[in-house]
Amino acid sequence: MTISSPTLADQTRVDFPMFSNHSLENQKLIYLDHAATSQKPYKVIEALKHYYSNDNANVHRGAHQLSARATDGFEQARQITAEFINAETPREIVFTRNATEAINLVARSWGEAELKEKDEILITLMEHHSNFVPWQLLAQRTGCIIRHISITSSGELDLEDLREKLNSRTRLLSLVHISNTLGCCNDIAEITQLAHNVGSLVLVDACQSLAHQPIDVKKLKIDFLAGSSHKLCGPTGIGFLWAREKLLEEMPPFLCGGEMIQDVFLDHSTWAELPHKFEAGTPAIGEAIAMGTALNYLKSIGLKNIQSWEKTLTKHLFEKLESIDGLQILGPNPEQQPSRGALATFTVQGIHADDIAALLDTNGICIRSGHHCCQPLHRHLGLNSTARASLSFTSTIDEIDQFSEELVSTISFLKKHI
Repeated sequence: MTISSPTLADQTRVDFPMFSNHSLENQKLIYLDHAATSQKPYKVIEALKHYYSNDNANVHRGAHQLSARATDGFEQARQITAEFINAETPREIVFTRNATEAINLVARSWGEAELKEKDEILITLMEHHSNFVPWQLLAQRTGCIIRHISITSSGELDLEDLREKLNSRTRLLSLVHISNTLGCCNDIAEITQLAHNVGSLVLVDACQSLAHQPIDVKKLKIDFLAGSSHKLCGPTGIGFLWAREKLLEEMPPFLCGGEMIQDVFLDHSTWAELPHKFEAGTPAIGEAIAMGTALNYLKSIGLKNIQSWEKTLTKHLFEKLESIDGLQILGPNPEQQPSRGALATFTVQGIHADDIAALLDTNGICIRSGHHCCQPLHRHLGLNSTARASLSFTSTIDEIDQFSEELVSTISFLKKHI
């Protein structure tokens, strides 16, 4: 494939120390595990370092200048996050430890307050465990019913099955935007309209889409969205829940203690205003500030530019993998679904995915193997384990070519030694 230079990867790789070092234990690094966690640019690392070196203090509680600067940085990060997804107000952004905690917050707060026996929650077979287990536990506590939407033979959401299962008892549809295994991109706007037609709310797990394409919660007309910093070129230990302000106002607190209270009396307490009602205790201040830096960095590149380059990369990745005998890719290909995620999950007949990943690692190529926290999906497909190569705007055509060459060699070696 001939690509005009400089590419987006050429322009951005210099921003990342991991790629500037160019090695992993004295080997050239080819990192193809971006769906698991993104690499961090210098700006994000410096933002974290700057907070702890210059502004380290607790937020919202101190009158001194360190606390004021920490609070300003923390709340500015909330504003940046709100703008990143086009939220109506920063009051709709609740900082959490990660997207998993964001989904749990909805399950424990909204779910326990609103759901009763025989109410129904719809989730899809392609969900990450973080969007399975909280609802299973909620069903045990409330008696509500979980129903599962199937997938098509091409590895996309079965919209006919969704239409059949949506009914007047459906209170919530919780689903992933882009599957971390199938790579399919669900049409959230259409799906939300179907759900709202029967009075159901919609929660979107946007972990695999936020760093790869523009997300506008107003246009999507959804009700909840979960995001995680570490997949957005930001630090670990911080994420966020977005929800419509009216819903957050009605929801009771999830965790209780310092920061989330207004007044505490001997026999009762009152809650702080949004979003602090849901942010108990000292938050991950430096991490939130650095996440804001990461979001600004992505905006400076342009989400549409990122999406365009990753489409080119994904098409090339599929062309390379589809030429390998005995290799099968899960989910729709880029020709079937141009909006699909920048990843390819695959199996090779007669070879375990862990063996493939382990041997590639000896040549400095990082891919993922296992069930990708999607055991129900793998069981549905009759698979124990799969391998996954996932891309970002820092990925290159040359990396894909080297990966595919090493993969062919790895498969040949393993077949001879099975």
